[in-house]
Amino acid sequence: MTEVDPELKADVRWQLIERITASPSFLKSARLRDLLRFMAERSLRGQPQDLTEHRIGSAVFGKPQDYSVVEDSSVRVHVRQLRLKLHEYFDGEGREETCIVEIPKGAYTTLFRSAEQRTAAVPTLVAARPVIKSWIRLLPWALAALFLATTLAAWFRHPAIQPPPPPPWPLATLFNSGDHPVQVVVADINYGMMRLVEEKPVSLEQYLSPSYRSGQVFTNPHPTGRETRMMKYLSGSLLTSYADLVVVDTLMRLSGTSSDRLAIRSARELRPRDLEEGTFVFVGSPGSNPWVSYFQDKLNFQEREGVVGESLKFFQNLHPKAGEQELYRGLTFTGSSGEDFATISLLPLANGRGSVLILQGLQQEGTEAAGLFLADAGNRQRLQEALGITSAPGLPVYFEALIRTQAVAGAPNATSIVATRLLHP
Repeated sequence: MTEVDPELKADVRWQLIERITASPSFLKSARLRDLLRFMAERSLRGQPQDLTEHRIGSAVFGKPQDYSVVEDSSVRVHVRQLRLKLHEYFDGEGREETCIVEIPKGAYTTLFRSAEQRTAAVPTLVAARPVIKSWIRLLPWALAALFLATTLAAWFRHPAIQPPPPPPWPLATLFNSGDHPVQVVVADINYGMMRLVEEKPVSLEQYLSPSYRSGQVFTNPHPTGRETRMMKYLSGSLLTSYADLVVVDTLMRLSGTSSDRLAIRSARELRPRDLEEGTFVFVGSPGSNPWVSYFQDKLNFQEREGVVGESLKFFQNLHPKAGEQELYRGLTFTGSSGEDFATISLLPLANGRGSVLILQGLQQEGTEAAGLFLADAGNRQRLQEALGITSAPGLPVYFEALIRTQAVAGAPNATSIVATRLLHP
């Protein structure tokens, strides 16, 4: 953003925005700082025409003028994260602020209100005029007694609603690592499609390069109009798979009391510095979520692929134990029937300042099966037994598990554990 004028600097509401964006909660998120400053400035200047999803995407995130907000949800995702950060600020170091900043759901306007309005005041009763009949004075008490009696009767007749349970193992490891959000990074289907178009693998470094994201890496020196439009669409839109949506839904249900700490992000929005600290769930394989390759060297079961788009993908077992195979091959392609494989891996960040859960299948059916496997309490118990965990672990237990699923017409069915490994960071 450009330098604000002296008049805005003198506004106490803008000074509050400056204090918020300088707080520790916002120090590691330049995008959220820029987003809050942009929305607050336009709100204070009375410029609602600039507070649309498309305008914010172009002005704050550098999106092209013709980008589609239907296909690219990054603005909505960041605004949702911003609401959580504001709540964190005013519950923490900003609890003494006399003014509170809010962004209403479904809108992009920044509201400022007095902190006294945080809790609705209980209205006080004003003394009523003297009445002639004494029974009129007793009427409110009679009604209150009747209300109390009916409330108690309803209470004992119907059981109290049970609060949602806390996240089970192994998700509990992610939520026990402080109060920061658990970032669920879903696959970038466009990345997988561009690999198929180019018929060659793409490294994480290439994926992060500006030329790749702009579609300029297209190797055909004389593309047709159709190819040009397709590459522009693939490089400018954000798409994920149905399997990833199933996994996200599963994670939200498993998160229980901590579901509000889940933050959904596209693989395209992540940057290497984001991995310096925090907890993450990566959904998909290196063929659809390139960030999974960042952790491949820590794992025993690693995905391999021959010619992109032509060869079967498989998991290579680097150190087979007795009775295990060296290679585990899956489906020919997504949507077919047969046997597919997936891995569930929990490991620490390289610097030990967070944890990472990876759910990856050779095809989408395998990825979906990994999420459904964790949703079943019996499967979680069997996984603990396979890892030699006899009770709820006090310290994080890092592991990887290879599971098998039977897919029928694109839908995963029965799953079973094939092999496990304990990881020792």
